[in-house]
Amino acid sequence: MDSDATVGELREIVAKFVGERDWEKYHRPKDLAMALSIEAAELLELFLWEQDRGGAMDERLAEKAKDELADVMIYCLSFANAQGWDLSDAVKEKVRKNEKKYPANEYRGVARMG
Repeated sequence: MDSDATVGELREIVAKFVGERDWEKYHRPKDLAMALSIEAAELLELFLWEQDRGGAMDERLAEKAKDELADVMIYCLSFANAQGWDLSDAVKEKVRKNEKKYPANEYRGVARMG
């Protein structure tokens, strides 16, 4: 469960998986960015031609979406591992930047971006 695992633990799981296969040599920024983009596109592709159900997914679609979302997360963690970046700090800093860029009092309920 999300409440049971830390980002650090997930990074270790991914690093172990990658290390056991000797894949670190392939984890260059360009390659990981491309893989991340492809996995995100695979998640998006699941919704191509799907009828809008107001946000609800049937079980089949939900299971596939969960797998693709996990692939996206795995590549995010792999990228952070390869660069030695603290992903938690990066997320916190980006949210701080977004709070300044998109103040809640101006953007509450508004779908447009600056």
